[in-house]
Amino acid sequence: MNILAIIPARGGSKGIKRKNLISIKGKPLIAYSIEHALNSKHINRVIVSSEDDEILAAAVQYGAEVPFKRPKELAEDHVLDFPVFEHALNFLKEKENYEPDVVVHLRPTCPFRKPEWIDQCVERLIQNPEADSLRSVSEVKQHPYRVFTIDQNGMLLPVMLHEHPLPYLLRRQDLPKMYYYNCVIDVTRPKTILEKRSMTGDRLLPFVIDPDDVIDIDAPDDLKILEVLFKDRL
Repeated sequence: MNILAIIPARGGSKGIKRKNLISIKGKPLIAYSIEHALNSKHINRVIVSSEDDEILAAAVQYGAEVPFKRPKELAEDHVLDFPVFEHALNFLKEKENYEPDVVVHLRPTCPFRKPEWIDQCVERLIQNPEADSLRSVSEVKQHPYRVFTIDQNGMLLPVMLHEHPLPYLLRRQDLPKMYYYNCVIDVTRPKTILEKRSMTGDRLLPFVIDPDDVIDIDAPDDLKILEVLFKDRL
């Protein structure tokens, strides 16, 4: 099967300037996701999508392909993942007659990711033809049953009131398991992107990762967490 990894890495970033190129233990941040993909036993093509020449050069240096330069209009802050992946898949089909069976989305901001996780995610989607995609998730630490909004009268309003009359009073051991989308690994069928015009579709498989194994570099404080908790794991 043709298993394609796409790593979207634009040059602009607000939380950390030039984030995808910052040095982590002597390598640019983007290098880690490229290596994760190359070390997967299932992925047989790794592409970086970027509008930035320096990022594209680093991608080639660490073993990824850069068959195109992403249009600048697809590298703005407001642009979501869908048009970026749609562009990549359409380019490969039109220019190379290449159509993958599965697309693996690896965000470059995740320097810790086990290649065997990627393989397990790919296998799970392939084994479940009724699913449109798979997303890695982790169990929440701040449980939604204990989350409130403030209503128009200034009173606390439980977010999960529709699930339980007093959700915030449940014992910890009685709280239902809930998960957040951790952005470590996404696996999607190309038809979900091109036909359903969605990165997820309607039927999503979970792949559960321990929250203590999740690090996403978004703000300067994340670099401090990486240095303390993950420096010996990279």
